[in-house]
Amino acid sequence: MSTSFKFCPSCATPLALIGQEEDGGFTERLRCPACGYTHWNNPTPVLAAIVEVDGRILLARNAAWSGRTFALITGFMEAGESPEEGIRREIAEETSLDVTKLTLVGVHDFQRMNQVIVTYHAVAHGEIKLSPELLEYKLMEPANIRCWRAGTGFALADWLRSRGLEPVFMEDVQRPADPVA
Repeated sequence: MSTSFKFCPSCATPLALIGQEEDGGFTERLRCPACGYTHWNNPTPVLAAIVEVDGRILLARNAAWSGRTFALITGFMEAGESPEEGIRREIAEETSLDVTKLTLVGVHDFQRMNQVIVTYHAVAHGEIKLSPELLEYKLMEPANIRCWRAGTGFALADWLRSRGLEPVFMEDVQRPADPVA
């Protein structure tokens, strides 16, 4: 349950967890006891791209992240644009690359962030110039990519399987510092 809404945006009354019949079931949601406003807390759609440049996959590190984590290019749709237009725009804004081919990979839930991720495979060309929101990038051979068990990592694993590659997840890789079982 989202805690970001505390007051009704219509009348400023404090919201309360109130149950009522909805679509044949009883559901508790944050509601306004004064005017009846309901905070639906629906998942937010997020766009993601497996960006391929010259046969390699671009993974980038976001400036807001701690550590040296690299992931897919992601972003939010703007009002009035399709998911395809949105991911093309995000790729151009964040990397300066031009997308020449775009294919839907799949739709995955990311419940921890209350998001639904729509992932595309994008073939792109040009010189990579990162926006200020990205600190660095890697271009990796698909067979060398290690997936992560969250959000876009599952989409990347599905894409690798579609290419005949069995995905390897980060926590499944034996590192030199790890104890040998």
